[in-house]
Amino acid sequence: MEAAEGAPDAYGYTRAELFTSEIYKVEIRNLPKYVGFNDVKKFLAKHGLSPHKIKLLGGQTFAFVTFRSEEQRDEAVRALQGAAWKGRALGVRAAKPKADPMARKRQREEGAGAGEPLGKRIADVVTPLWAVPYEQQLAEKRRECERVLQKLAKEIGNTNRALLPWLFLQKQKYNRMCCPIEGVKASPLQTEYRNKCEFLIGIGVNQEDKTVGCRLGKYKGGTCAVVEPFDTIHIPAVAKKVVKTFQDYIRSTPYSVYSPETYEGHWKQLTVRTSRNGHIMAVVYFNPQKLSREELAELKAALAEHFTAGAGKESGVTSLYFVEEGQRKSPNLEDLPLEHVAGDKYIYEELLGLKFRISPHAFFQVNTQAAEVLYAAIREWAQLSQESTVLDICCGTGTIGISLAKAMKKVIGVELCQEAVQDAKANAQINELSNIEFHCGKAEDVVPSLLNVLPPQNLITIVDPPRAGLHSKVILAIRRAEQLKKLIYVSCNPRAAMNNFVDLCRAPSNRVRGAAFRPVKAMAVDLFPQTKHCELLILFERVEYANGSSAEAKPDAAQVAAECNDSEHLDGANPDDSDANQAASVATDTACKEKEST
Repeated sequence: MEAAEGAPDAYGYTRAELFTSEIYKVEIRNLPKYVGFNDVKKFLAKHGLSPHKIKLLGGQTFAFVTFRSEEQRDEAVRALQGAAWKGRALGVRAAKPKADPMARKRQREEGAGAGEPLGKRIADVVTPLWAVPYEQQLAEKRRECERVLQKLAKEIGNTNRALLPWLFLQKQKYNRMCCPIEGVKASPLQTEYRNKCEFLIGIGVNQEDKTVGCRLGKYKGGTCAVVEPFDTIHIPAVAKKVVKTFQDYIRSTPYSVYSPETYEGHWKQLTVRTSRNGHIMAVVYFNPQKLSREELAELKAALAEHFTAGAGKESGVTSLYFVEEGQRKSPNLEDLPLEHVAGDKYIYEELLGLKFRISPHAFFQVNTQAAEVLYAAIREWAQLSQESTVLDICCGTGTIGISLAKAMKKVIGVELCQEAVQDAKANAQINELSNIEFHCGKAEDVVPSLLNVLPPQNLITIVDPPRAGLHSKVILAIRRAEQLKKLIYVSCNPRAAMNNFVDLCRAPSNRVRGAAFRPVKAMAVDLFPQTKHCELLILFERVEYANGSSAEAKPDAAQVAAECNDSEHLDGANPDDSDANQAASVATDTACKEKEST
């Protein structure tokens, strides 16, 4: 692991004073097939081991596990060597630490130039479709949504045999998808649409100090170089103006940029939020290191002076916040304390004729005009009446629920971020709505109790979770609440939310109680032009059975048998589902057996 003389040492970080669990890492081989992260975690806990980090590799047949000390690592080697798991004898050995990607890249290309113009390079990173005609972008996003729905069809076939007759007909009608897709709705604005932009602060590609912009790649990819955002087409001109004046200011200060390699330095990030009302919020992230309170107070005063009376006044910032980001106890920026240093505390946005207050950390869709298209589609799908009640999960500042509230009896919102809940309550008051309430907390903690007291009639749930989707406990609570017949799922990353979709549709079991849902229709809305992402809406409805089988018409036995074969005979299904599947699949089991006997 020694570096050549004069070359960067890719393992130098392991000998620094800063803690790293990489030096207490083991490799576990011969894991059973199809085990997941939680399976490994539970298996290790059963042997009295508490890992710091787990990473599954090699088709999930081996894993790297790090611990917090040499003693814990050695104990793991002793406990796991030869241990049996599902008939497999595990192999364990101490593993080498991972090389620092920054140093490793420098070893490969010391001082090498990139050749391409920086503007094109950063555009390719942050807006990879910037050179693709917009109609072509929409067509590709539709194809990706179709692939998601085809994958979901396969997963439903693997986890709920009772739905195979229905699924067979769906796949025949909709090109192997589980439901029709009503197209991709275009964004009214395709450039300069982002109302929230997060800019990193670092060293530029050509070693320009204190550059504010976008990183060319991830740290693990070997680069921390930052490029100014002035050639990107999705960032508004007003946000770029704030970046320019802020960059000029920090270059005039004696404080350096924060380094993710050495953990030294100060300036870290700038977030800019804008609205169609002309409001601009800037949030500055700064690592104080060993600066005194007096020095920090002086810096904040100078920063406020710059944006309110100095050269930065022309940028139009109406709200300024400062965040001291030292050693985080949480990886989330939202958990860091904010200090309001100048201007208004909030910015305000207009959406569908309603007014919304936005705090620094509160969630608000990044493309306001496309969000109006999205919410109009949700309203159409929800088919609300004055007797309807909506449960809005992951409601943010309450935009979805508030946009629907006048058409129904009651809205109940659930949101983790306390700032967002405060904004949501204020937004309900601003728009003079009295039939809406908000609850702060984790959805997995709040939703189950709410579902117990909500009226059983005219109840619909709308979920708009973060990229990773909802906690499985929330899905299980929704499944148990049989009075809930309809659910609209809004996903900005459908592949990451696939487990949620599957759990909504899988057969009842000891773990998943309540009748399954099934997807009825889907639609995409392009909130992110010039990128590969879009929002996917899926309408799920509770399955109703007559005499133990689906009330709809069914294909003949041979067709169902073909579907059984296509669904890989339940490979990957939850073992707990077996009894429930057997009981629920009366309509298909005979056909499958006829197929096997031939």
